[in-house]
Amino acid sequence: MFVRNKFSMEEVFLLLGTNLGNRSNNLAAARHSIDQNIGKIMALSSVYETAAWGKTEQPAFLNQVLRIETSSAPGQVLEKALTIEKNLGRERNDKWGERIIDIDILFFGDRVIDTHSLHIPHPQLANRRFTLVPLDEIARDFVHPHLQKTIHQLLAECPDLLGVEKISDGRE
Repeated sequence: MFVRNKFSMEEVFLLLGTNLGNRSNNLAAARHSIDQNIGKIMALSSVYETAAWGKTEQPAFLNQVLRIETSSAPGQVLEKALTIEKNLGRERNDKWGERIIDIDILFFGDRVIDTHSLHIPHPQLANRRFTLVPLDEIARDFVHPHLQKTIHQLLAECPDLLGVEKISDGRE
């Protein structure tokens, strides 16, 4: 049986989303906190603007995908992401509601995790263009460990028709 070294690095993809306040500053603050507390940012997508998904009567979102390397376990990454959200002012009121910042774990290496509090890969990833478009930009050939399709294939098959507009290169 293969046992992971507790200090080995794992490739993790995170989705950032924000639709309240200064959205660009929210993304920048989240990136900084992630780099300081979760793992080194190895790649980042452009920033995209998308109409709200699910609960549509709210401001448009800015979204960005990060590829990080971390030595933290999946549960630790989730805890740290939730702490960052809270520290940046996130209040959890409505499912799919407005938010200062949202940090979703999309992939954790090639792991498939399905517990009460953690679902990796993200269960709705293949149905959301606002996730797949920025992910395709930085990881088009990454293979979804459960669906066994590349990100590019998933994007081509995505049933979501919501517009996803690139607004910046994501580094500001």
